[in-house]
Amino acid sequence: QVQVVESGGGLVQAGGSLRLSCTVSGTIFSINPMGWYRQAPGKQRELVATSTSGGSTNYADSVKGRFTISRDNAKNTAALQMGSLKPEDTAVYYCYTDVQLTPDIPRQYKYWGQGTQVTVSS
Repeated sequence: QVQVVESGGGLVQAGGSLRLSCTVSGTIFSINPMGWYRQAPGKQRELVATSTSGGSTNYADSVKGRFTISRDNAKNTAALQMGSLKPEDTAVYYCYTDVQLTPDIPRQYKYWGQGTQVTVSS
């Protein structure tokens, strides 16, 4: 059983910062990648940032220069440091990961966290 647990959401004023954390646990062979999506009311879920086990990162254009994703491969954790927050960043943020469960089956399964609310007031 694989679990993805997020923490760190909340209410912040525009221009402020928040840090989201994500922990993946369970019987896992490997994890790649880890990242964050977000979904605002009435909008589709969109990719915010991803990080591969090799250290490559990718960001949505809307958050480049403001958000930073990091991960600890040994601990199966990731963090999203969000700065210069804007009201349009308000959304539920979901951590996700692609997991290979056993070494003999090279198939990856996507797991999602329960989501954490981020609200940015103007």
